[in-house]
Amino acid sequence: MLMTLKRQSSPKRKLMTAARIAAAHLPAGLPPVFFLTDPQRTPDPASIARHLPEGWGIIHRHFGAADAAVGAAQLADISRQRRLRLLIAADPHLALQVGADGVHWPHARLSQSRQWKDRMGLITASAHSPAELRAIAGFPIDAALVSAIFPSASPSAGKPLGAPAFRRLALSAPCPVYALGGVTAGNAAEVAPFAGLAAVDGLTL
Repeated sequence: MLMTLKRQSSPKRKLMTAARIAAAHLPAGLPPVFFLTDPQRTPDPASIARHLPEGWGIIHRHFGAADAAVGAAQLADISRQRRLRLLIAADPHLALQVGADGVHWPHARLSQSRQWKDRMGLITASAHSPAELRAIAGFPIDAALVSAIFPSASPSAGKPLGAPAFRRLALSAPCPVYALGGVTAGNAAEVAPFAGLAAVDGLTL
């Protein structure tokens, strides 16, 4: 349960403040924060989802797990109860099956977004370079998750852009962007004025 600001720890206050700043400039319908699930780093995503503030988002990355439908349905139920936005990564059929809000596409599968644009309420995509971000302009993408922004322990994280370079990239982007990669309550304020926030395990309450 979300505590009052007076009772929150300093990291929570910082995170909630950054989320409000991000929400103020993002288009309606886009959550200020996305929690990304990961089978290894967040083995129990439902327990995290139950504590996310109303209006935040979840990107469920099931990576083809055998119990993908069960996990997605559980997150869909929690999302409806807590008024969260749920996206299913790279699996539009599963998104429709569980009644998710939309789908998140890896950059390599960006072309598939066109055939689903009229069936999904929200579509996001990944971008790992300025070139990939520019390429999104030709597709029906509502927002892009750009990584990596800060140093990250993720094995897939590349060289971090840093907040200044990311700001320049965000201001010229063809769509709203989210900072992903090493984003925590401690550095979220550096990017919140011009981007949404996204993380696997750095932004949970």
